[in-house]
Amino acid sequence: QLTMSLNSSTLLNDENTQGAKRNTECLESLLQTPSSFQDNPLQQLQLASQEVLEKAKKSGRSKCPRCNSSRMFYCYTCFVPVETVPTTEIPTVKLPLKIDIIKHPNETDGKSTAVQAKLLAPDDVTIYKYPCIPEYEEKRHEIALVFPGPNSVSVKDIAFHLQKYTKKDVCASDDDCSREPLLKQAKIEPEEEKNPNECISSSRNEGTRLKKIIFIDSTWNQTNKIITDERLQG
Repeated sequence: QLTMSLNSSTLLNDENTQGAKRNTECLESLLQTPSSFQDNPLQQLQLASQEVLEKAKKSGRSKCPRCNSSRMFYCYTCFVPVETVPTTEIPTVKLPLKIDIIKHPNETDGKSTAVQAKLLAPDDVTIYKYPCIPEYEEKRHEIALVFPGPNSVSVKDIAFHLQKYTKKDVCASDDDCSREPLLKQAKIEPEEEKNPNECISSSRNEGTRLKKIIFIDSTWNQTNKIITDERLQG
């Protein structure tokens, strides 16, 4: 029995070793296989040092410099790093467009992942707590709301959709006219399909520019109250 047990253990270790080897080979194969940015958008991702976070973790919770609340790493109500995380050591990015995040009032602040966007792109991301949101009526031709629905268009079709909307925008005072483009799903012939990453540059070339993206931060059960708000229609 002891011999069988040892043999079984040896066999299991061999299988684990071979499995790990196969996983490593598979990973190396994936890394070596050329792929487009669309297939692997994180292939050019450059990670900053996490040393500042490791130091803060050892120090434990710290105070928010604005509200003095005890937090770890950052304050999820003031959207700033805590005292043990120097702002100079936190990388920030510049986004190609503005982002508005509409947060449901019942969402737990500490569980919202929208805060990370605000921390990393403070100049381009704005977080609103519903119902305190901006009026988008006059800017609808340059804004896209990311949300599934019967009249939604794909990301790659946004520029085409905005172009259609802008053409009709001259008669926006007429309700029927201004709503017409919203009832039709934008269509693009197969040869005209574009990479989603070209959406912004494409819209510029076509005389239309996507300037802002809106996201809703809530559970699916809570989205209905926000998505049906008249300020987000169209």
